Amino acid sequence: MKLLGALLLAAGLLGPAAQGEQHPRMDEPPRTCFFQLLSGEDSEFCRGDVEIIYPELGNVGCTYIPRCRWYRRRISREWGSPRVRYPQADKSKKYVLVLVDPDAPSRANPRNRFWRHWLVTDIPGADLRTGDVKGHVLTDYTRPTPPPRSGYHRYQLRLYEQPAHQAIALSPEERVSLGAWAMESFEKRFWLGSPVASTQFLTKYYED
Repeated sequence: MKLLGALLLAAGLLGPAAQGEQHPRMDEPPRTCFFQLLSGEDSEFCRGDVEIIYPELGNVGCTYIPRCRWYRRRISREWGSPRVRYPQADKSKKYVLVLVDPDAPSRANPRNRFWRHWLVTDIPGADLRTGDVKGHVLTDYTRPTPPPRSGYHRYQLRLYEQPAHQAIALSPEERVSLGAWAMESFEKRFWLGSPVASTQFLTKYYED
């Protein structure tokens, strides 16, 4: 019942669309677009009620991005950085946001994990409460672009409390490449600990 309710709620909140194996024609009448929630181990990654919000889709946390209405294409080709909202953020603290793909180039062969898609430090808690991410950008946002025929990729957003008076920076070696990033070493180097909240969404190449 919980899953069914979530699907119906997503359909009602996010508006009508069509889902199928073919891209919808622009002159086709709108139909219901269902959003499938993650399950099992993938769903367990989502904790702490952090939201990742894209245009038209709303909060995509813990969901598969559907193919209907070209949503997979839009998230890969059109839309910029999402809003990230964390209502429980402490106004007196700052936060670190990390968005990575652990499935590069594929989940079956993730030799380039973690691919860094976004890294922002010094985010005021007050801004996170409203979904307005402002801080020190160490890695500019890059859109999720899974390679063709590589299956679903997880795009994981992790939110950390930034230790007080801690200046965080990427090493010269880390700045050279986005792929094969030693994220765990980065966490340990700056005493970030475990994320206070995390979420993820899954998508694949838009023509697959």
